[in-house]
Amino acid sequence: RVVKNVTGYDLSKLVTGSFGTLAALTEVTLKVLPAAEKARTLLLFGLDDRAAVAAMSRALGSAHEISGAAHLPPDIAKGSGVSYIAGAGGAVTALRLEGHGPSVEARLEALRGELKDLGQSEELHSKNTAALWREIADVTYLVEHADRVVWKVSVAPTHGPEVVAAITARVEARYLLDWGGGLILLSMPAGEGGWADELRGAVAKVGGHATLLRAPEALRRQISVFHPQPEPLAALTARVKDSFDPRRILNPGRMYSGV
Repeated sequence: RVVKNVTGYDLSKLVTGSFGTLAALTEVTLKVLPAAEKARTLLLFGLDDRAAVAAMSRALGSAHEISGAAHLPPDIAKGSGVSYIAGAGGAVTALRLEGHGPSVEARLEALRGELKDLGQSEELHSKNTAALWREIADVTYLVEHADRVVWKVSVAPTHGPEVVAAITARVEARYLLDWGGGLILLSMPAGEGGWADELRGAVAKVGGHATLLRAPEALRRQISVFHPQPEPLAALTARVKDSFDPRRILNPGRMYSGV
């Protein structure tokens, strides 16, 4: 454990994700870790969104060191390149474990026992585990139609199903839940302004933010990519920008108008 007394900005965290609006990086140092010796994924079948989030929360709150937790609704699961998932005939919830071989096997068996009340389960070995989580990371299921809008929504995991229900009641949307339900990735028609107001309105009710990942060029010029900030946070953002870029020469307007 490291304890630091820091005065001023934590620069590494501040610059990360600033899209070049605060500084120009001339050197980057990365810390890397060895790849896991073994990876396994436990699949649970047929859970609805709320039950899946509850199951993922149970797993993530356990002592089994879950490294990934995602839920694929039926229409998403059937598009997977992993046969166990594509052929499931319904929703699939995936829980990944990584580490040394004996540890992974023991933790997987224990987790499977703890979640046996949720019904049938299956195990993916390393090759299929890598394929599945690459699909999820690349949002492969949602990018096949270039004319659709893709959104990334971050909320508390327990609110994920609520936001999904609110938006799917109004528009045809395809989605998946990652990060235990705290990250929602949605694909929707480009009409009606990309449904930005409706989606951000649903997110505002529970707290969180919705970021536009992809849209036709004309629509991108109409919609703010990043979630609008409350007035106090917007003022803080402007003060940070003033500290780093008082002349507004570094990617002006890239994240928010005026900064």
